[in-house]
Amino acid sequence: MDASSPGDREFVVEALAGSEPVRLRLEGLLTIKSSEAIWSELRSKLRNAEVPAELDLAGVTTCDGAGAALLLALRARAREAGAEIVFTGANERVARSLALYGCPTDSPPLRDLDRKVGFLVQVGESTFAIISIAKQALAFLGDFAIALRAAILNPRSVNWRELVHLCERTGADAVPIVLMINFLIGAIMGLQSADQLERFGASIFVADLVGLSIVRELGPLMTAIIVAGRTGAAFAAELGTMRVSEEVDALETLGLDPQRFLVFPRLIALILVMPLLVLLADFVGCLGGLFVALLALDLTMVAYTTELAHALDLWDVGGGLVKGVVFAGVITLVACQKGLATRGGAEGVGISTTSAVVSILFSLVALDAVFTIVFNLFGI
Repeated sequence: MDASSPGDREFVVEALAGSEPVRLRLEGLLTIKSSEAIWSELRSKLRNAEVPAELDLAGVTTCDGAGAALLLALRARAREAGAEIVFTGANERVARSLALYGCPTDSPPLRDLDRKVGFLVQVGESTFAIISIAKQALAFLGDFAIALRAAILNPRSVNWRELVHLCERTGADAVPIVLMINFLIGAIMGLQSADQLERFGASIFVADLVGLSIVRELGPLMTAIIVAGRTGAAFAAELGTMRVSEEVDALETLGLDPQRFLVFPRLIALILVMPLLVLLADFVGCLGGLFVALLALDLTMVAYTTELAHALDLWDVGGGLVKGVVFAGVITLVACQKGLATRGGAEGVGISTTSAVVSILFSLVALDAVFTIVFNLFGI
């Protein structure tokens, strides 16, 4: 026996019979405490790891991270020199340590490696990404149209039981934030215009400015933005989580259409509550203007409300309600489409939720611009 150390050492390196390949037997503890001595002895017996060898690890009782790294580094040096070192006889724990620190190169990386790409490549990848998103949106709209026809023919296939709960979540729970934001918007509009109108002796027209701005534009738009950040994000996150946890697949396996079971109740609930939220937003926005008129412009409540009644007509309010209904449809459809298209676990849910909110906000502003242009063209 060629013992590497006296009997009180924690490890033994023994050369077995035969020379090609070199055969060594290791016993004892391969730990960080003895790693330096083991490294020196192994390299000396393997002639700096330049010859093929077989290491019998049957006698190794403990192998920590340092020991595993030592053996793997020795094998890597042998491979660089054109030789090969084979580990045999390792028990389950030692084999697990070697596998853990081995980092096999044939397994795919968990994330894409950083790479430098040119400008044209980035443009091309972005173009393909946009085309893919457009295809997903069109496919979702196609599925929605098919499901809508099936729901009309068979209304009982829609998950009506969730409707009341969804109306409470999307409508009643949103009332406080909608009231507060729109009241402040009305007050801000009044404060911004009060000084200029007072200079020209036209303080009374603060009612016209606040009323028309709130009822036609800011009331529906600000309410939709609040709902998008609150409800749209919730819809996208809920459906995204259901998708990555395979709950949507389970529904399809049971023969339930995700459109009718998940999308329709949310769409109907938001369409029902959105006009009510817009009406509340219009009312409190005008109250914000009244608050400023009473405190900063010394107007009376009767004068403000009378001028407001002259400035507004029924279509001003109706146009805002039409916007609210359309905005509700856009918020629900975009949020649900992003949620059902989620891939990639928790990270994918976050990406889908962010994408849904951004897409909804862009769509709302674009639609509001279209409404404004159309109303002006028809003199509404």
